[in-house]
Amino acid sequence: MNIDNLKNTYRNYLKSNENLSSFTWFGVGGSAEILFLPDNIDRAISFIKDKPSELKIFVIGAGSNVLIRDNGIPGVSIRTKKLNKLSIDMNGIITAEAGALDINVARFAREHERTGLEFLVGIPGTIGGGIRMNSGAFGSEFKEILIDVKAINNSGIIKIFKSEELGMKYRNIDVCDEWFFYSARLKTSKGIRSKIHNKMKDIIESRKKAQPTGVKTGGSTFMNTSNYKAWELIDKAGCRGLKLGDAKVSEKHCNFIINTKKSSASEIENLGELIRKKVLESSGIRLNWEIKKVGIR
Repeated sequence: MNIDNLKNTYRNYLKSNENLSSFTWFGVGGSAEILFLPDNIDRAISFIKDKPSELKIFVIGAGSNVLIRDNGIPGVSIRTKKLNKLSIDMNGIITAEAGALDINVARFAREHERTGLEFLVGIPGTIGGGIRMNSGAFGSEFKEILIDVKAINNSGIIKIFKSEELGMKYRNIDVCDEWFFYSARLKTSKGIRSKIHNKMKDIIESRKKAQPTGVKTGGSTFMNTSNYKAWELIDKAGCRGLKLGDAKVSEKHCNFIINTKKSSASEIENLGELIRKKVLESSGIRLNWEIKKVGIR
C-alpha cells in the first residue's frame, strides 16, 4: 500500500507533523512526521503490515525513558496508550499489551492476589518499553518475570520470542529495534493481597525519598557500571546541580536530569554529554546513556 492510500485507510488514526513534547516526561522534542494512534492491537498490526516496509517506525509508550530531539522523528511514530488490555489465566499468568503501564500491571496482579510483579510500581513506563530495556527496580527486572512476547517487525512478520531468546541483559536486549513488542505473558506466584500491597507501598515510598518526583525528568540518565553506581561517579565529578540553560542535574539524585523550565532537547542532551566528559576526566570511566535518544538533532 502506498503512503497516500495508507493515510486514507487509517485517516481517523493518523496525524501529520504532530508535536511529541507532551507525550514525554521531559516535555521536550520535535514533531512526528506521521503519528499513528491505534485503538487496539489488531489495528496496529494491520497498519504495520499495510505500510511500506521502508517507512520506519518508532514506538512511544509512557515517554518516561526517551529524549526526542528538537527536529523530530522521521517515518511513523506509534503511540501505544490505548493498547493496554490485561488478562489473567487459571495458572496466574498475566497477559499485558504493550501500552499497559507498569504500575497498572502491578496493581492488577495485586487485585488477583499474585506476587512477583510488585517492583513494577517503581518503573514509570510501559510493558513494551520495559521489555525493550529489560527495565528493573529494587532488585528485580523484566528478565525474571517474562515468559514470552509477541512481536511484529517493520516488514509485518509476526513472531513470538521466548524470554531466553531475547538475550536480556542489564538495560538492554539482543533483539534489534525493528521488532515492536505488542503483547507479553508474565509469570506470577500466589500471594497474600495485604503483603503485596505493603511491599508496593514500601517501594513507592522509597522511590519518593530517593528520586526527584513531580518534575520534568526522564528517569535514570546513565547506566550503572559493573563496579559503580552512575550517581556516585557523577557526584564525584562535581556535577550535582550542574546546569546548562534550563536543563539541570538533580541535587536529590544526580543521575537524573531535570527540565526546570523550558529546556530544549539539545540542552538536555548537551548537559548529558558534559556530564559524561567530566566523569571520564574524573574517573576514567565512560558512562553509557540509559535514556534513549531518538530523532534528528
